[in-house]
Amino acid sequence: MLPSHTPSPAPDATVIRIGRRGAMTGLPCSVLLIALGAVGVIGTIVVATGNQKGASGPAGYVGLVFMSLLGVLGVFLFLANWANRRARVLVDATGLWVENGRARNVVPWQSLAGVGLYWSKLGRSQKVYSLELFPNGPIDQDDPVLWTLVRDEEPLHPGLPRLRHRLPFPAPCRQEMVSAVQQYVPHLWLGESERATGHIGRPDIQGHRQRTQGRTQ
Repeated sequence: MLPSHTPSPAPDATVIRIGRRGAMTGLPCSVLLIALGAVGVIGTIVVATGNQKGASGPAGYVGLVFMSLLGVLGVFLFLANWANRRARVLVDATGLWVENGRARNVVPWQSLAGVGLYWSKLGRSQKVYSLELFPNGPIDQDDPVLWTLVRDEEPLHPGLPRLRHRLPFPAPCRQEMVSAVQQYVPHLWLGESERATGHIGRPDIQGHRQRTQGRTQ
């Protein structure tokens, strides 16, 4: 439950359930990977004990090991999606509220110089989206809620800072997210930009640990 002193968004704020949308897509994929991994593990055990029917070559054994590794990946994806299922974004006249199910914080509109949309390809037919929140001043790189969103990269336009918040969200939320932002701050909207595959990146975990003396939030 969120602490009682946590600032609250407006009652009529637009609520975008990015965790639920992501879980609806990610959980079935992770379950499929886990199932493949289970088949791989069973097959590997059968081959290792010599109980398989017919001969099994090196290629088949490698395939089974690969399937087992996919199962491990599926477990990690399942845990990540399940932990993030309650994440949501709320948009109102104050700003963009990020809630992870345990705590929330807000990026006020008045603290931003611009808001843009990045997207990159995932496979042949899917896309990955992120909202880029460019500040007009310094930002807290170690905020308990927002630190994982901080990125240090080339800005969308000259004059914008390198350091910004990057909020990934599922593709089905794209129109809802864009409409909510444009409803309140159309003057801050910078448009969309295609980026290289894997543009979401990773937070500066090592730097965060050093700055917080190992107390990762």
